[in-house]
Amino acid sequence: MLFKILGWLTVAIVCLAAQPVHLAIQPQKFRTFYAFGEPQVPAALQKPTPPPPTGDLTAIAVASDGAVWYGTSQGVVRVDLMAGTRDRHQYFAGKRYLPDDEVLRLAADLSAGMWVRTRTGVSHIELRPMTLMAKAAVFEKRIHERHDRHGLVAPSSLVTAGDVNTNQTRDDDNDGLWTSMYAAAECFRYAVTNSPEALANARRATEAVLFLEEVAGKRGFPARSFIRKGERMPQDGQWHWTGDGQYYCKGDTSSDEIVGHFFLYCVATDLLPDAALKKRIAGTTARIMDHILDHSYNLIDVTGKPTTWGRWSPDYFRQNPPDSPLNSMELLSFLKVAAHITGNPRYEKKYRKAALDMGYAQLATRYKELREEINYSDEELAMLSFYCLFRYEKDEDLLNRYYRPALDAWWENIVREDNPLWTFIYARGRPNASLDLASTARTLYRMPVDTIEWTVKNSLRKDVMMDTQLDRSRRPQAKSLLPRDELPVAKWNSNPFEVDGGSDGRAEDDGAAFLLPYWLGRRHGFLIGE
Repeated sequence: MLFKILGWLTVAIVCLAAQPVHLAIQPQKFRTFYAFGEPQVPAALQKPTPPPPTGDLTAIAVASDGAVWYGTSQGVVRVDLMAGTRDRHQYFAGKRYLPDDEVLRLAADLSAGMWVRTRTGVSHIELRPMTLMAKAAVFEKRIHERHDRHGLVAPSSLVTAGDVNTNQTRDDDNDGLWTSMYAAAECFRYAVTNSPEALANARRATEAVLFLEEVAGKRGFPARSFIRKGERMPQDGQWHWTGDGQYYCKGDTSSDEIVGHFFLYCVATDLLPDAALKKRIAGTTARIMDHILDHSYNLIDVTGKPTTWGRWSPDYFRQNPPDSPLNSMELLSFLKVAAHITGNPRYEKKYRKAALDMGYAQLATRYKELREEINYSDEELAMLSFYCLFRYEKDEDLLNRYYRPALDAWWENIVREDNPLWTFIYARGRPNASLDLASTARTLYRMPVDTIEWTVKNSLRKDVMMDTQLDRSRRPQAKSLLPRDELPVAKWNSNPFEVDGGSDGRAEDDGAAFLLPYWLGRRHGFLIGE
């Protein structure tokens, strides 16, 4: 019965033009758990536990908005025939929504939500009307309360599963990348709202990213992360103490970090009003770029050896590795950003030489030819790099002959993801393309407000068709895309077709993945009306 209820309807969405999305108030999902007998729990749910159901369907209730909720032995299904086709059936399961999935009784509240009694407790699922701007404020508050580590946007472990009061921030391989993306979001927010808070947030996060290059022990080489003396020691990675013994820095910095840094430098330089901060950005940009150029297009660690993934050299590309189209385009983006930010003609000259004489622009178009697997992290690096290239490159020959075809090659897989950030960046490179921006806005609406990494398991659902091939991490993946609030919490570098995951509520994501596409979309006019 459950999976008959969940029989998804599919339609072909045809978009004649990439029209901006007029944002509107939409319901967001909040849940609160209660124990049996608490006074807030409706009397209808306080009755003695009924006998075990004889089938999947265990309860039915009609909400105040007319939607029908079906309780089952495997969660709850909300059916709203007045909603858009893709949102008519919504599935609630796992501890993001329920104490357990065996539903015994339902009772509607007065505001379109539902009280759900399960075998072990009671959940109140609220459908709270909110603008995306109000939703963004919730994410901002979370970051300031639990994900700020010395200005870096940090992941948070939960000592007690699901209890955010027990959070502990920790270092991460990609502290520089995640913080850069958050800082860029705040830059876009400032450009849209002129908010002093957004400006302060952007400055603090940008300064934290700049500090990664200052503290690493070798100017021009940014650390992946750092901790201060006396803090909890990390368990993995390549670390070294600074000369004064005050900081422990993580090395073996990857291309991910450099992409994130240059993306932020591009955005912050163009959007922030702080001349002194921009001067610091320009100095850091020049040092990192000089480091790469002076070491034959490689990133050299404080050990004097190349890092594992910081490779943009012709010698490396001559081997035709599968990441060479991505890496060549990254290098071109770095040089273009450096030329713009610093005004130093050296970087523009090196950019033209790499693009044309060294063949990097042509190599960037060979992504599909050399690709061995779909790597969603690589999609992130590609699209952030493309944003900067399309922001600054005005040579129509380069754009049409190389960069737009290269962008199209990545887009062939990305288009099915309904990813708002990649779609908005693609629209910047292909301004005349016909795009379904409404579906990407839907992704923002359906991203869960709760970013605790609850365990989610969808692969056994009969309405979910699983792919016969595993993903690059040898994990099962679905053929079709589920809404974000039915998937495990994840950043944009994760496989959106991986429908199982989570850590039993032992961690919380920062949620900056929502903020960047929202504010970028607002800044560039893809999202309007708030």
